[in-house]
Amino acid sequence: QIFNQHNAEALDLEQAFHRMAQTEPNLDHDVSWFLLPSYWAKMVVALISFLCFANSYDGDFVFDDSEAIINNKDLRTETSLGDLWYHDFWGSKLSSNTSHKSYRPLTVLTFRINYLFAGGFYPVGFHVINIILHCIISVLMVDVFSILLGGLHFSNKGRRLNLAPKSSLLAALLFAVHPVHTECVAGIVGRADLLCALFFLLSFLGYCKAFRENKEGHTFSIFWVLVSVILGAIAMLCKEQGITILGLNAVFDALVINKINILELIQKLLHKDKSLENSGLLRKGLLFRITLLMSGGASLLYIRWRIMGTGPPAFTEVDNPASFADSLFVRAINYNYYYSLNAWLLLCPWWLCFDWSMGCIPLIKSVSDWRIIALAALWFCLIGLICQALCSEDSYKRRILTLGLGFLIIPFLPASNLFFRVGFVIAERVIYLPSIGYCILFTYGFSLLSKQAKKKRILAVAVLGILLINVMRCALRSSQWRSEEQLFRSALSVCPLNAKVHYNVGKNLADKGNQSAAIKYYREAVRLNPKYVHAMNNLGNILKERNELHEAEELLSLAVQIQPDFAAAWMNLGIVQNSLRRFEEAEQSYWTAIKHRKKYPDCYYNLGRLYADLNRHIDALNAWRNATVLKPEHSLAWNNMIILLDNTGNLAQAEAVGREALELIPNDHSLMFSLANVLGKSQKYKESEALFLKAIKANPNAASYHGNLAVLYHRWGNLDLAKKHYEVSLKLDPMAPGTKENYNLLRRKLEQLQKKGG
Repeated sequence: QIFNQHNAEALDLEQAFHRMAQTEPNLDHDVSWFLLPSYWAKMVVALISFLCFANSYDGDFVFDDSEAIINNKDLRTETSLGDLWYHDFWGSKLSSNTSHKSYRPLTVLTFRINYLFAGGFYPVGFHVINIILHCIISVLMVDVFSILLGGLHFSNKGRRLNLAPKSSLLAALLFAVHPVHTECVAGIVGRADLLCALFFLLSFLGYCKAFRENKEGHTFSIFWVLVSVILGAIAMLCKEQGITILGLNAVFDALVINKINILELIQKLLHKDKSLENSGLLRKGLLFRITLLMSGGASLLYIRWRIMGTGPPAFTEVDNPASFADSLFVRAINYNYYYSLNAWLLLCPWWLCFDWSMGCIPLIKSVSDWRIIALAALWFCLIGLICQALCSEDSYKRRILTLGLGFLIIPFLPASNLFFRVGFVIAERVIYLPSIGYCILFTYGFSLLSKQAKKKRILAVAVLGILLINVMRCALRSSQWRSEEQLFRSALSVCPLNAKVHYNVGKNLADKGNQSAAIKYYREAVRLNPKYVHAMNNLGNILKERNELHEAEELLSLAVQIQPDFAAAWMNLGIVQNSLRRFEEAEQSYWTAIKHRKKYPDCYYNLGRLYADLNRHIDALNAWRNATVLKPEHSLAWNNMIILLDNTGNLAQAEAVGREALELIPNDHSLMFSLANVLGKSQKYKESEALFLKAIKANPNAASYHGNLAVLYHRWGNLDLAKKHYEVSLKLDPMAPGTKENYNLLRRKLEQLQKKGG
């Protein structure tokens, strides 16, 4: 064996462990790997897991972070903490038809704490917590793998012993550096998976504590079994997968604590063998403990079902096309293909993508599709492993393989489409927990190879190379998650057929003002998915801004035809129709948008603009007032009300509206400017001057601010100050309408005054 340079303490521990488990086969006998004391092993795992993802600490909010964090009202103090228990992960009411029914209140609570401590939406604190959580989980994995690979053994003093220190270290390192975990760690929304995994592992370790013999000689502690159930419930409140730990605890109890041979048990049950009565299952309390676990699980599922409501979440065909296939054969074959791709991501995590939907993986519709080979390979391997797990004469081999398959498969079941439709094709985040099973199987496979290999050093170096490659891949992938531009562009080579990838690249370019490039990607998104209404809507918006109104109208009309309740597209269609001076159609489109989204302040604002163009002033004011009621900080609606009242001579009403607006939005310089104009016309010069100066301080480069302040001084008789601000205004905008004429009038007046004075 190599890499066995360790201190005397480690040697003593190893010898003690072997003496205490002479009858128990040990994986470490065949594994050529480092042997470190427990605390050093955990420090190494913590350090390496930190290095993998450290460069994501200063990343932005990306992809789903916007909806789950920035736009989630549950993070703000004005939302009651009690509301978190009735809202989904995205801040919507669970009773809503549009809710995804993802119930993760404890994860949202940690986001809220992050937000409060940071004093706002600063991503660094969110990222740091994610990195720390992954490090803690990786360290806990050393203990978890020591139990799964080495068995559960205690010293005379009740201290748990690690009989597989080398194997558990290797498995923990494989877990810590797996690149498929990058989405969970570098993407802030992955906090749900991290918290779920943390309490998942604590539940397992708590369950193991139940078997530490106490002073009364009881073989297990009901207290720790109940603690394990409670920790499983907490895991489920972080993410739905957490409940699967209760099933895994039952499997662990049967295989490790009771050393049950599953195949033998099945045969006895089928043949009604009387020896079952003397099997000791009842005496050892297995059935009682499983009853506790299953009762706890059933209660949690019932409570979750009641909170969520009886209706399942509503997903669309683009989210998970296989689940909408009419043929049972097509659904089954594609689900299995998805499983094979998840398995491949565990084996070779090189092609990673933030989203695998929308044509990224075309449906298999025929057995002649060559991708059927992937299914065959998956089931060939699974059936082989299952047969060995059930039929092997080696009890240790049966235990390891069954535990590995259990931890691989059971946590994945909620994402498998078997029990309910999920809203994705493949999601790298859901492999976080199943990767535990992969690490068990990899480590066991490595031990078998080491046992057969003559040159163990080469094999160990190869595994070390895999770990090093994974570390570099994690660092590279983490850097891609630091910004949306890098994240979206990295997906173009992995999923070139994914319309959502092109859509997100286009949206990112549009947000940066690069409309020409954005149009190219939006067009490609629509080409790949001709029913992609969001891409049509965004493309129509850009074309509208570029005054390509007819094509914009065609796209938006098609979008609302495909999805008649798409409120945003109806509103944008109304804006285009208004620009084309088809006012009746525009008004109808606006009202249709409001019909589908009753609380739509931006639509009321645009409706008000339409009424203002038609000189329907009362209707315009009512529409803008509705916008400000729904969204009190809607500055444009307030401004338009002030300007319309000012232009129609209702100065007192305009002043009242302006003061009301500034009470709600005290730092809005455009409102200061509009109210200052009204006050100036009402000859309240001093107050008007103060507001103009405050607006200029907030936005010193606005030519109109200086120009209108100059007009105020001109009226007030402060001619020198008027001259100064006219000049500043003309310097900022030489073509400012009316300013040059007013300035020339002032100059002539000053010349006349000079002549009179002379």
